[in-house]
Amino acid sequence: MGNGVKNVTHRRSNPFGMAPDCEVTVPGYGDANAHFHVIGDHPGVHGGADSGVPFTGTSSSERFQDALVRANLLEAAGTPPEMAKTYFSYLYMCASESEPTAADYADMERFFDSELRAITAHVLLPVGQRATDHVLANYSAYDGVTDIDELHASEIQGAGWLIYPIKDPDEWTDADEQELIDALVALQQRDYRQQADLGRFLPGSDPYRVR
Repeated sequence: MGNGVKNVTHRRSNPFGMAPDCEVTVPGYGDANAHFHVIGDHPGVHGGADSGVPFTGTSSSERFQDALVRANLLEAAGTPPEMAKTYFSYLYMCASESEPTAADYADMERFFDSELRAITAHVLLPVGQRATDHVLANYSAYDGVTDIDELHASEIQGAGWLIYPIKDPDEWTDADEQELIDALVALQQRDYRQQADLGRFLPGSDPYRVR
């Protein structure tokens, strides 16, 4: 069964060579052929300024990684984590003392969008309100409520992706954590791949799935 073109790289950190103009960056990290793309805000919110790896270095990021291990999206938590079909990145990958401005996010958008489309994961997992707002506005036709408390761990059909918004881990209750784990485990028990079967255009009866 074909799966379309795969990225040929074994680099875990910044596999596509993104190089924004900032002194310290926390680039994307993980499997360049990931099925799951976890999208955070920036290093000041979700960690990684010291390690250079998203979602590391804080107590909430450790809790988040542990939940992903239990949901079978990571092989092991750590700095760096052991990735399994998953990729981490930020809307704004520069690490700085100040909060990014709207112009800062807009300037970084080209890097984030290029990376997201290069990976072509089947499932997008925006973490927090800002990431959720951005993903729903740019990669779906969703026009309902955008309150992260209500959307947490629910499924939204995007434009070529499934989207599962996630509350910021530092705001989780135990119920929020378990709800996310249960939703991701259930998702993986069905065919979640967002692919088209082009086998009908080819000789024979075998499917040929492409992203």
